Amino acid sequence: MHYEGNIIRPPSEADSILLQVTVGCSHNKCTFCGAYKGERFKIKPDEIIMADIAFAARYARRQRRVFLCDGDALIVPQKRLVAILEAIRRQLPWIERVGVYANTKGLAMKSAAELAELNSLGLGIAYMGLESGDDQTLQAVHKGADSQRMIVMGRKARAAGIKLSVTALLGLAGVERSTVHAEATGRVLSAIDPEYVGALSLMLIPGTPLHEDYRQGRFVVPEPMGLLAELPIAAGSRAAHARTAHHDCRYASVQGSFSRQPCFELPADPGSPARGPGPHAGAHRCRLGWPGGAETRVSQSALAGGCIPFQTIVSSRSMPWSAYSPP
Repeated sequence: MHYEGNIIRPPSEADSILLQVTVGCSHNKCTFCGAYKGERFKIKPDEIIMADIAFAARYARRQRRVFLCDGDALIVPQKRLVAILEAIRRQLPWIERVGVYANTKGLAMKSAAELAELNSLGLGIAYMGLESGDDQTLQAVHKGADSQRMIVMGRKARAAGIKLSVTALLGLAGVERSTVHAEATGRVLSAIDPEYVGALSLMLIPGTPLHEDYRQGRFVVPEPMGLLAELPIAAGSRAAHARTAHHDCRYASVQGSFSRQPCFELPADPGSPARGPGPHAGAHRCRLGWPGGAETRVSQSALAGGCIPFQTIVSSRSMPWSAYSPP
């Protein structure tokens, strides 16, 4: 396989064939992101992409999924992207799903009919970074889109039959707008109604503008307990089901469906046992049960570190589970 630069993929694509069709990110201006700094965006030549597909056909016969790297493969012109998906279907007939990162720019470049065509050729899931539903925060971090555009583009992908996994960044608005950020994010997630949601904790990356703001005292990062306090606020505004916390940049592992009614309580004091209706209530390291079948997992290290500040995690709707990420 011909790889260039940093190869980044969602956790749920760990066992996928990573097919790099673009290098870097066409936007590459988000102040919190250092993933593709210094890399010039480009679409890789068709002959290299096709050679990688042929290589995978020979040596990657156990994988059942393909993920198209890098940051926004949807920006590839439709005719070329169709040819790539057709080659995957022809040479790797055992592949069950193709995934891709998606931003509003790439989604806007495709018509509804074009997205539906991609879906018919195997594109089954798109991972979109919302980060925040607060327009002031989105503008401050140079996301390149406001909340309304996020909603429109997210709905566009879903209408084409493509499942959507949306990420939000806890702490991205700093201490001052923490509650506003959480509430607005919940409202936007409800409007998009994606199949999956990932709530990630902000990690400041040296060399990024946001890290420099932090160093200069212009940006104050919420403490871990403050970061986690945003989660139930966003969840309380979320009407549809979603799964959360599927990356490693989190202080606690949380799985569940969102509803407006809280049904489980965790202690603010890490020395106290968790409380709730599950069969393992009172244990510090266990899979904690929820009414209706949904579950939450809380790691022993998170409890011992005092990283469970919020009193309530909301969940109730029954749904099947796999891991911390979209199946």
